[in-house]
Amino acid sequence: MTLNLAEKPLLNQPTIQKLANGLTIIAEQMPVDAVNLNVWLNVGSAKEPDEINGMAHFLEHMVFKGTPKLKIGEFEQVIEEKGAITNAATSQDYTHYYITTAPQDLAELAPLQLDVVLNPSLEESAFEREKLVVLEEIRRSEDNPGSRTFYQAMETCFESLPYRRKVLGPAEVIQNLHSQQMQNFHQNWYQPQSMTAAVVGNLPVEKLIEIVSNSFATNYQSSTIPSLRVPKAPVVSAEKPFSRIVRQESADETLQQARMIMMWRVPGMVDLPETYALDIIAVILGQGKVSRLFRELREEKGLVNRIGVSNMTQTQQGVFYISAQLPAENIVEVEKLIREHLQRFQTELVATKDIERIRKQVANRFVFANERPSDRANLYGYYYSQIQDLTPALNYPSLIQAVSAEDLQVAAQNYLDPDAYGVVVMKPTS
Repeated sequence: MTLNLAEKPLLNQPTIQKLANGLTIIAEQMPVDAVNLNVWLNVGSAKEPDEINGMAHFLEHMVFKGTPKLKIGEFEQVIEEKGAITNAATSQDYTHYYITTAPQDLAELAPLQLDVVLNPSLEESAFEREKLVVLEEIRRSEDNPGSRTFYQAMETCFESLPYRRKVLGPAEVIQNLHSQQMQNFHQNWYQPQSMTAAVVGNLPVEKLIEIVSNSFATNYQSSTIPSLRVPKAPVVSAEKPFSRIVRQESADETLQQARMIMMWRVPGMVDLPETYALDIIAVILGQGKVSRLFRELREEKGLVNRIGVSNMTQTQQGVFYISAQLPAENIVEVEKLIREHLQRFQTELVATKDIERIRKQVANRFVFANERPSDRANLYGYYYSQIQDLTPALNYPSLIQAVSAEDLQVAAQNYLDPDAYGVVVMKPTS
């Protein structure tokens, strides 16, 4: 089945092809002398049960530790010799691996990339060595005040959804994992039906699809996986909005200033139309030097050193959060003023000029974010791996431009209750 999405915006015209084995390939020719191949897997830490929390991220490390065809380090050596780039990332909802290379080198490097993704050796000795690296990464993240505050915020925000856990997993869980568990996890999840290969660059679409399809066929070996071999995370429904203020406060001797995060449970990718108004509210409130909170709390009143707002759209459920770095004595006043700003969204319509400014920002950001092959491959791989649909990604600027002042007010009333939210505060000890 092949579908061409030659719809507006004309900037993006990817072709989607789903192979008989279940692999989805998204390809687009782009007149830039580079190609990005980005392999997305629909598995992240949210798919893990507690007993193997951190496995998806640990496996991302191990994928680069050799295959039956490639020695440890050989893939990276070839990449470096070609002047190419490779990397990977794991989140709650996905894992992805990419290379960026010259067009003439894609046919040579794509099979190697698919080999490391599909056929990692996962040998016990390399597994135990890399376990120490992952444990050190966990330790470093726990030593970072910003990371600690964010982790505590997610634990406070979600009571049951796995978004409350760390992608890296707890050290005590990682310490007790063994390589056979990882082999089972890989065999279960690294299957074509869970994969999207987005490839963008200066080769004809037919050639891009041919190279990826052949590279996959060369390296994929089908196997039957007993359904009980890999534990699955329990299916949990989206959580209801906060019904009251849930507060967590603690002291941190490493801090020079206090950190505060206020958060609301909001719709995720599964309810995508509900997220656009929240995206605009986040920009108006706290993104950029003309945003309301930055202007009042930092520039005019000097109550905070940093403040920002984000609408984090995860797959099953999102988080709208406001984060601030500030003197501890200003916490009460800052929280009060933030609540007043949210109340204003519920009772007053946003001025037309403010909405028009945001629309222009969003449209320009979309264009700027699509200038490189890697940008577009990321866009396509992310959306298709999560919702199997590119239309919302391609039409994001027009969807944003359709949001009215009344839509913003309704979104604030439905999701941003100034009297019901989670808040985490970390204060210096002295």
